[in-house]
Amino acid sequence: MAAPIEDDDQLLKNDDYYSLLNARKEATQDELKAAYRRVCMIYHPDKHQDPQNKEAAEKLFSKVQKAYEVLGNPTTRAIYDIYGVKGLEAGWELVERTRTPAEIREEYERLQREREERRLQQRTNPKGSITVGVDATNLFDHYEDFDDYDDRPFPTVEINNMAITQSIEAPLTITETANLSGNLQTQNGTGSGQISASLRRVLSSSGWVECEFGAGNGPMIGIKGFRNITRRSFGTCQAVFQITPRGTIRPGFHTMLARQLDKHTVGYLTWKWGAASSMNSMLIRDTPKTHFMLQFQLGIPISYILASFTKKFEEEGKAKLALKAGTFGATLEYGGERKISRHSRLGATVTIGIPLGVTVRIKLNRGNQTYNFPIHLSDEINPVAIFYGTITPIAAFILVKALIVDPYLRKQKEKEDEKHKEANKERLARQKREAETEVQLMHEMYDRIRETEGRKKGLLIVKALYGKLVSERGEEELGDTIIDVTIPIQCQVKDSKLILTEVSKSCLPGFYDPCVNEEKSLRVCYKFLDQLHECTILDNELLRIPKQSHRISES
Repeated sequence: MAAPIEDDDQLLKNDDYYSLLNARKEATQDELKAAYRRVCMIYHPDKHQDPQNKEAAEKLFSKVQKAYEVLGNPTTRAIYDIYGVKGLEAGWELVERTRTPAEIREEYERLQREREERRLQQRTNPKGSITVGVDATNLFDHYEDFDDYDDRPFPTVEINNMAITQSIEAPLTITETANLSGNLQTQNGTGSGQISASLRRVLSSSGWVECEFGAGNGPMIGIKGFRNITRRSFGTCQAVFQITPRGTIRPGFHTMLARQLDKHTVGYLTWKWGAASSMNSMLIRDTPKTHFMLQFQLGIPISYILASFTKKFEEEGKAKLALKAGTFGATLEYGGERKISRHSRLGATVTIGIPLGVTVRIKLNRGNQTYNFPIHLSDEINPVAIFYGTITPIAAFILVKALIVDPYLRKQKEKEDEKHKEANKERLARQKREAETEVQLMHEMYDRIRETEGRKKGLLIVKALYGKLVSERGEEELGDTIIDVTIPIQCQVKDSKLILTEVSKSCLPGFYDPCVNEEKSLRVCYKFLDQLHECTILDNELLRIPKQSHRISES
């Protein structure tokens, strides 16, 4: 008795019309017609007398007819080749039926470009950062037994500055992008802000130009350009003119030249002229496991030399060490960063310097938003502040990760795995029922082909297995990842020959995918001229039998 089949085109596993007909994508119309007739011999309702088999055959036969109607017409075949079934549903009314396949392809590409432009116009890319400065020097630098100047019983922690930056990037067309950004900052009761708008236009694959307008500390106008000079070098140039609150014009100029020295190394030369003129050279080497930067600047009033090294770890974390020395002192910085979820990264660095003292910086990246918390612990190099500044973030991270982050991520993963497993289970059960129905309809044809091939010592399929095969030869046990496809394979034999095209065999009639997202193989054991043969191919390989090289030696 045949298993019931679901009456829904979207549930059909053979969504690939070529696979349903076992035809190449490059097949001629004559080859498609021959493949169509071959499948009709299996599914034509008149070939089945059992009422339930006949009903199942009618539904499957209608799907075969639909596949041939699409592929047999050059116009609909061109649409299907570009966008599949959805392209047929959405695009058949958008093109004239008299157009050639080349004209249809060109029309679809034009419509796709228009849709892409509309999608760009509706998309923004917001980015922002919030910085909260914390003064915690009173924790490590206060008189425990002399509090006449302060009646508070405990050391205090104060927020002494805050800054907010936000930007929105809006693509107008494929070549033009607008950007709106602004920032607000306050420190010790006084604040300031600035807003700017820019328009960038891509001139070619080698360069772009950008105009910027701003207001805040006075009106500002700027222009910036980028250009690929050679295959391995590029440069930028920027000019800015700002009107100060006193009415004077403050010009500025910035240019940068860069060259790719090797696969992982880039060198930069920068010259800046204006309120703080400087010349800067920088070397960056970035590999999958390390990041190194060496920077040297000569400027008025700031000159310095900086070296930093970052080690990247497989668990999507990294550790950093940096040294900087200049006209206003020296600093040592060390810290690390770790990915705590799909969209979040958490990091902490300790900065020890003269005359800056000790500062801990906590940074959280969540999507395109960044949250910074610089905590100033001491105005001098205090061993106690260094100890607690180093140990406390590590202990806090381990504690929060163990008590909050890991349980949350584990729970989310369990939900996703259960949902995915349930969805695959339902899909696999549906595909299995469809395959069983198709095999049930193949029995009469299977017996007839075996009888014909047996009389002439032709091609007889002894056993065919499909799925996650382990050994190259030998018996495999049927189970959740291996299925028996002997009957569907035998039904593809014609005139003692079998050809399976270079597509996933899971789409062939009588097949289904027993191990989703895993590597699959097809093993066929067959007789030809009363000689035993065997071969194993990968899922997407072409199979053409019989071949003398497949023959198994009797010894």
